Amino acid sequence: MSFPNVSDIVATTIQSRSKKIADNVTKNNALLTWIERGGNVKPISGGNVIFQELSFAENGNAGWYSGYDLLPVAAQDVISAAQFDIKQAACPVVISGLEQLQNAGREQMIDLLEGRIANAESTMANLLAGGLYSDGTGSGGKQVTGLDAAVPVNPATGTYGGIDRSTWSFWRSVTQSGNTESATTIQGRMNLLWSQLVRGIDRPNLIVADPVMWGFYMASLQAIQRFTSPDKAQLGFPTIQYMDADVVLDGGIGGFATTKTMYFLNTKYLHYRPHSARNMVPLAPNKRYAINQDAEVQIIGWAGNLTCSGSKFQGRFISS
Repeated sequence: MSFPNVSDIVATTIQSRSKKIADNVTKNNALLTWIERGGNVKPISGGNVIFQELSFAENGNAGWYSGYDLLPVAAQDVISAAQFDIKQAACPVVISGLEQLQNAGREQMIDLLEGRIANAESTMANLLAGGLYSDGTGSGGKQVTGLDAAVPVNPATGTYGGIDRSTWSFWRSVTQSGNTESATTIQGRMNLLWSQLVRGIDRPNLIVADPVMWGFYMASLQAIQRFTSPDKAQLGFPTIQYMDADVVLDGGIGGFATTKTMYFLNTKYLHYRPHSARNMVPLAPNKRYAINQDAEVQIIGWAGNLTCSGSKFQGRFISS
């Protein structure tokens, strides 16, 4: 006979794996891994939008003085916040009545569910990984607001995080484009973009490349110049160095990296904001029955977004 509490098994199996699923989503994506290592995975707990605080101007009271000079103490409006919608994703795990009958016994049922939950886990990881490169307009505006919005082709137009880039220059990223790159030209162009993204100790710490740009950069390096990071390689991301930033290939089989593009990212100003109550967990512990089918469903759910607090520290290098 079939195990009578199959829905309980589905829910508890997903629940027991939910932390692992959430962790795998982060670990299996280069961008999220670097954000996590920088301490910028910050869950939200509620609200209708995600507020990302940012500093947009210097304090005008700063200056030189001598002796008894009066010091300015005028109120300064230097802090604001970008606003990001909460995006949602889900992957249902379904088991039919026939499969319940065919998989009699608790152990057999768990084996079946483990396989399907593992598949749902990788599916959700891929869904979010693809979303991290999007502009947030996919699926009718329901997709994650990714790098194509944070670091667009034209950074002087459009609204991002509720801030109009055509009006506020501090909210513009930097784009380097126009040439057909090769192994002989790529380093010079990377140098030019890098120099526009450095402010004191603030500089890109992660460069994410598609296979084309990765190939150009690799070909431009002499064997003695190739520096890898054993620490990063242990995370599953073989890296080479440019300046002191890790250069990571995010492409290959099933990759989502934007074609002929390198993103120069300062992950200090990028934030992964999953909802604390909806981070790869079952949406409900109760049984879900299809109305007109002999089947039961449990749904792995996620909610949140990718946010930014410093667009001007992010760059995009495009080869035509």
